[in-house]
Amino acid sequence: MSTPTADPGPRSLAWVALSVLGLGLLAVAWMLPANVKSLNPALLREAGRDTPSVSAFSRDLLALDKPGPAALVLDAARLVKDPGAGALGVIFEGFQKKHPEMVAWGGWDVALDPLLTIRNVGSPANSTPVLTFMVTQKARDNLRKYLELSRLPGVQTLLKTAELTGTKRFVPARRPGGQPLEAVILLTTYLWQTEHLAPSLQREVREQAEIAVTTGQLGPLEDFYIDILTLGKKLNWIQLSELLRTATSASTVAQFAHLTRVAPEHLPVIYTAALMANSADGVARYLITHGKPGIEFLREALAFNEGAVEQLVLRQVPVTNRVGIEYEFGASFALHRPELALLVKYAAFLAGIFLLFRSVDLKMFARIESALPGAFPRMGSSVLAVILTFIFFVFSEPFLLKAAASTDYQVKLLIPVLGQLTGATPHQVSPTTTMEFKTLLSISVFALLQVGMYIICLLRIADVARQPMPAAVKLKLMDNEENLFDSGLYIGIAGTATALVLQVLGLIEANLLAAYSSNLFGIVCVALVKIRHVRPYKRKLILEAQEVPLASYSPSSLKA
Repeated sequence: MSTPTADPGPRSLAWVALSVLGLGLLAVAWMLPANVKSLNPALLREAGRDTPSVSAFSRDLLALDKPGPAALVLDAARLVKDPGAGALGVIFEGFQKKHPEMVAWGGWDVALDPLLTIRNVGSPANSTPVLTFMVTQKARDNLRKYLELSRLPGVQTLLKTAELTGTKRFVPARRPGGQPLEAVILLTTYLWQTEHLAPSLQREVREQAEIAVTTGQLGPLEDFYIDILTLGKKLNWIQLSELLRTATSASTVAQFAHLTRVAPEHLPVIYTAALMANSADGVARYLITHGKPGIEFLREALAFNEGAVEQLVLRQVPVTNRVGIEYEFGASFALHRPELALLVKYAAFLAGIFLLFRSVDLKMFARIESALPGAFPRMGSSVLAVILTFIFFVFSEPFLLKAAASTDYQVKLLIPVLGQLTGATPHQVSPTTTMEFKTLLSISVFALLQVGMYIICLLRIADVARQPMPAAVKLKLMDNEENLFDSGLYIGIAGTATALVLQVLGLIEANLLAAYSSNLFGIVCVALVKIRHVRPYKRKLILEAQEVPLASYSPSSLKA
């Protein structure tokens, strides 16, 4: 029986055009820096473009006569290797020599006038934690007398909390050993009076103080006092007041104090990010969620300037660690239209894969496509395109399937006693946040093997269809190829076993997804071959064989 042939000219041009267009769409999908649950470095770079760098931000603080915050930001600039850090260091040293009276307090503030009377004459000429100035009885007495003159009800309520004896971790302020609590109450009250607390935080502290005075128990306010104690032992006056202006709740202050205890070496980065993003809440929440990797993400954002920090804190997602060349194609579009960029990215990948498979169909099966209606339809390319797009989606989103896990910066329910505030040591292990390149490579190899096996099976079906034989003989030949059509399963099982062995040997990351993906690809390949191609073609042959019985053919024709 003859098989109609197709004109190769138009089809040849068509498969070339489809291949070029498909590859172009795949290039767009690959280079577009859009992700679902992570932020591409190209977007950070775009967000930080034309915004102040860390060193420029520190210089601005210095110009506002705030050397305390500027010093921490300068330390952060050096940590992220900001190009302007060296020159800024020279300027900062000159400022210190010219204005030594500002260094201890971190700068000048009109609210410092009453506090300057409690400063010791022999205090060091360098940045000094604000609580250091309140260690003496005389200093506390002077500040208390000043605050007692205030007519603000909130100030008087906070001062009354010093009379309470219902404490759990502090020694009551009016008893021997209660000096730390009294110093913290006076500092908190003065911050409240001078409006150095964010408005929402100011309201919350006053409400907690009113409840404490009514019940006779410090309660939640004691936890806030402990957090102020922690920060007051690390930061000078200007550093502390600038931070608290960006903290909108007591829980944020608690998180920041906790980070100060468990990660004091990262304080410059954390503090700088909070000031640049103008959100201590967002920075604290980000680090509590992501743990130590979050510090590295913040460092990377700081290296890309203020806009990058704001974008990272706003989105609260990790930074993608892309393997290979980084592209900035479409970065502005993806930054300002993230949802639309995601749609374009995966639609381009889906269309590109579909066009490539259609080009393969036209190139390899052009002569028999008309002879096998339904055996090589466009739907086969569509199914493969959808499956591979889903695989690409999963593997290009390393944080998509990652459940939220406890990090080494999670706030503990039990706050240490006063004498142990500086001895907190994290003991959790930070979880891995990205998929290793070797794992991605093994999964890609498994997928390509199954695609190759799928094409081999189609070529075998096409070879049987081209034979000048009766339908009954072709049916027997198809039955004889069952092992070939099942080979996708065999390759899948072999791939899974190989991956598990490599994981045991430590050659690739221990990841069950990488191992069992081989089986999954094999199942999909065999299902497509048998259900979409073998079954329809066998049905066609069975119907043809019923029209012409096998006995009507001579032995010579069967041998042919």
